[in-house]
Amino acid sequence: MTGRAGVWIDLADPELRCAITQGLDQVEALLRDSLAHRDPFVQETSRHLMLAGGKRFRPLLVLLAAAVGEVGRPGVVPSAVVVELTHLATLYHDDVMDEAAVRRGAPSANLRWDNTVAILTGDLLFARASDILADLGPEAVRLQARTFERLVTGQIRETVGPAAGDEPIEHYLRVVAEKTGSLIATAARFGGLFGGVEPAVVEALTGYGELIGIAFQLSDDIIDIASEVTDLGKTPGTDLREGIRTLAMLHAMAGTDPSEARLRELLATELTDDAAHAEALALLRRSPGLDRAREVLAGYAAQARATLQEVPPGPARDALTMLCDFVVSRTG
Repeated sequence: MTGRAGVWIDLADPELRCAITQGLDQVEALLRDSLAHRDPFVQETSRHLMLAGGKRFRPLLVLLAAAVGEVGRPGVVPSAVVVELTHLATLYHDDVMDEAAVRRGAPSANLRWDNTVAILTGDLLFARASDILADLGPEAVRLQARTFERLVTGQIRETVGPAAGDEPIEHYLRVVAEKTGSLIATAARFGGLFGGVEPAVVEALTGYGELIGIAFQLSDDIIDIASEVTDLGKTPGTDLREGIRTLAMLHAMAGTDPSEARLRELLATELTDDAAHAEALALLRRSPGLDRAREVLAGYAAQARATLQEVPPGPARDALTMLCDFVVSRTG
């Protein structure tokens, strides 16, 4: 079972599998309709990242959370489109800030056109998400606003870096919670709310969403290091080359293991030289820092799994549990 491009989980229950498949098809259709525009150029830029594919992890989570109640209720599919449009919009902006050349295996919008076009396209996607959101009621609008505040706060924290006295690993995990966990928590909350789930279960699903969101980002970071070929649409070791310090690197830099001495030396430099980058990546792949990052990932997945004890047993809870296993196994 795929969330249109990339998120594979085994939905053993035929009724749930059918409902999620139909829901994802509806999400894809509404996404396409939402990004239609009378100006051909605006439509091309708006649909650029959508057509490049992606995991559709957030819409999948909306649907699975809704399936704890009734996945076919009004509001479920539109809210799934809201979170995906929001996610896509942030990617346009991220690529400008990161000066990225590739996104999802295709040229980034800022490279294909320019930074101004990429920024304005991201703004347009936020506008389209808001337009859909307006029909979902004030509670949904407020939730989206607070989520967006956390997203922006996380981006600011990442840009500025740890303040004096901040522990870099704690700072990094806080940024991940804000930049990634917040929107995935909202995806789960939207699913619960619009699926008609009881309030206490909605809270559990929201907590699950934040934890599985953090785990998903940590697994992306590990894949960027550990895999020869990634499913992320970028060359392995991209974070390392761009000077982005992810969890495994931070653990290596904070450690005292003699086996990481040369790695720490390399991480203290700009790894623009191909030979130095290749050496650092090879050392990082067999470092205790990477092992520690895997342990932290497994810990977040376990916490996410534990929150599901508050969710009624059934096929939807089973599928959400499978996602906990998936985020760990995909790094293998």
